[in-house]
Amino acid sequence: MHNPQLNSNGELIHLLSIEGLPRGILTHILDTAASFLGITDREVKKVPLLRGKSVFNLFFENSTRTRTTFEIAAKRLSADVLNLDITRSSTAKGETLLDTIDNLCSMHADMFVVRHASSGAPYLIADHLKRVGRDDIHVVNAGDGRHAHPTQGLLDMYTIRHFKKNFENLRVAIVGDILHSRVARSDIHALTTLGVPEVRAIGPQTLLPTDLGRMGVQVYHDMNEGLRDCDVVIMLRLQNERMNGALLPSAGEYFKHYGLTPAKLALAKPDAIVMHPGPMNRGVEIDSAVADGPQAVILDQVTFGIAVRMAVMSILAGN
Repeated sequence: MHNPQLNSNGELIHLLSIEGLPRGILTHILDTAASFLGITDREVKKVPLLRGKSVFNLFFENSTRTRTTFEIAAKRLSADVLNLDITRSSTAKGETLLDTIDNLCSMHADMFVVRHASSGAPYLIADHLKRVGRDDIHVVNAGDGRHAHPTQGLLDMYTIRHFKKNFENLRVAIVGDILHSRVARSDIHALTTLGVPEVRAIGPQTLLPTDLGRMGVQVYHDMNEGLRDCDVVIMLRLQNERMNGALLPSAGEYFKHYGLTPAKLALAKPDAIVMHPGPMNRGVEIDSAVADGPQAVILDQVTFGIAVRMAVMSILAGN
């Protein structure tokens, strides 16, 4: 089956999902990201690779953090960036998603960074661009519904590779609300594609999808058992609105069973790293002592995220 993210030569033209991408492309993105980081891995270089190109941030759903890192990444590549808060404008006037896209195409867009509450919206846009003969415009999925968040998945992989050097012998645990998490889906596809031998999902039954076994993931409902001997622990943000439904008893109860505390972290390997896509709910999914502790690499993820998004945009633009 043809992958809409790749052209006939197998090159990346859109980044819509990690699912279905070959290992070589994921590695190429990670290697390219490494080239944008300075000697200390703390500063991100500015390069002229996208000079004269226009990147449109189309956020149909709020996300200051993701939008900001995409904006910084595009500016580091010397692109012109336009932020469109579409939640308030065109769709409110009853304009459809594809009408909005058609209008923006005529403004000489080179790339759309799309975040949307509906799963599949970036695919719809990519398909529409192909139908109207605008294969020269690239689409990056910055999160769609419960489906995918590929750049977050890639920056998580970059972080793991940076601290653990390779993926071959790792045991990685993903903890929390995996059912509603597009980050978890992207992480799972990336980890299995990159050859991680053991991926674990830890959470209450109400927050775990039923198809995890088919995705090659081991399921644990007991956090102590699930964390034992892990090299990497990825905590997921618990969306507070889930607390009001029937899926969970209370924040306190959730923290007791699935919150990451120093005592629970001690069951993982002594050099295990702790990750979180942010923003964190301290005292709900993670204890401050862990979030601010020596094993947390959460702020590194943010820095690496800029380099990874630069890598994606520069590869799509043909550099």
